[in-house]
Amino acid sequence: MMKLLDTLHRWTGGLIGLVLALLGLSGTILLYEHLWIGVPGTGDPLRGDLATVTAATEKLMATPGAQGIIYADTRFGLHQLRFAEGAGAYASQSGEIAARWASQWERPELWIFDFHHHLFAGDNGEWVIGIAGLCGLFFVISGVILWWRTRRTFQLRLWPKRMSRPAILMHHRDLGVVVAPLLLISIVTGTMMIFRPFALGVVAPFGPVAETAKALDPPKYKGGPIAEKPDYTAMLGEARRRFPDAEFRILSLPRKAGDPISLRMKQPAEWLPNGRTTLAFDAATGEVLGARDALKLAPGAQAFNMAFPIHASKVGGWTWRILLTISGLAMTMLGSFAVWTFWFRRPKPAKRRAKKAVLASA
Repeated sequence: MMKLLDTLHRWTGGLIGLVLALLGLSGTILLYEHLWIGVPGTGDPLRGDLATVTAATEKLMATPGAQGIIYADTRFGLHQLRFAEGAGAYASQSGEIAARWASQWERPELWIFDFHHHLFAGDNGEWVIGIAGLCGLFFVISGVILWWRTRRTFQLRLWPKRMSRPAILMHHRDLGVVVAPLLLISIVTGTMMIFRPFALGVVAPFGPVAETAKALDPPKYKGGPIAEKPDYTAMLGEARRRFPDAEFRILSLPRKAGDPISLRMKQPAEWLPNGRTTLAFDAATGEVLGARDALKLAPGAQAFNMAFPIHASKVGGWTWRILLTISGLAMTMLGSFAVWTFWFRRPKPAKRRAKKAVLASA
């Protein structure tokens, strides 16, 4: 049984290790994106009062082709204006454009994010990442089980003693068991965001699965065609009236005729950085079609909404960010070394070694 587990563990690492390594590296880089974007105004303090946000919204949404806004927050002091086909712009909280791009390839933070979430392949890439996550889960659990047999030889090293296969395997085994709890958190929360059935299984202890699934499905609303000049001032005012303590997070125009204008907000008790408190406005009249209070969702849905903040270090401050950095770098090292030793440092077959010994003695 242990031999079979060892074989499966090695093949899992050899086949999926590189994907996990790249996800670990890109995820670690994204933990600090707010520090290296390099556009003036990223460190500006948040001005979340209704008058300032409304004035900026009216000004930015009047830009031809604008499809929505990701509002500034306490960590990142610029609004992000979204256009079609990956185009966008950063703008100050007063509505002045600070930087603009025609595609995501002009902004490193955008294409690194796309790689980490989609492998540059859209939904197909998400499937690959999800499968890699499940393999990574098996990889961590089986690795801990296999380590138990050799626990007496444990030696913690940040780097292999030598770049030989035995030294790398020993380092891989001992480092892996130390970071296993962090890797499990990173892998489980990441996979939850891709595979809904897996996520429902993880949050099942918090409430009935059917109730959670229903709460996670966004409600559908039907409205009229979008007005020539939507009244964003009235919409934001109504949103603030309903949720006076919430921050404005994402404004999105309809994707097709009849869809509503959507506004996401974040209440103080929510962990999710962009919140799940939502309002839907009729695109023709600006009237409220519906609103959802994220703090009144089913307990399982609220637990699910905590996965991304934990995964991306949006909670826990610098302490948690440093721990996730250790997790990401460890995944990068373990995955890359697993691939290298499996494909390029494999032991020679016994028959071949015996044949060479016979020839040498002849």
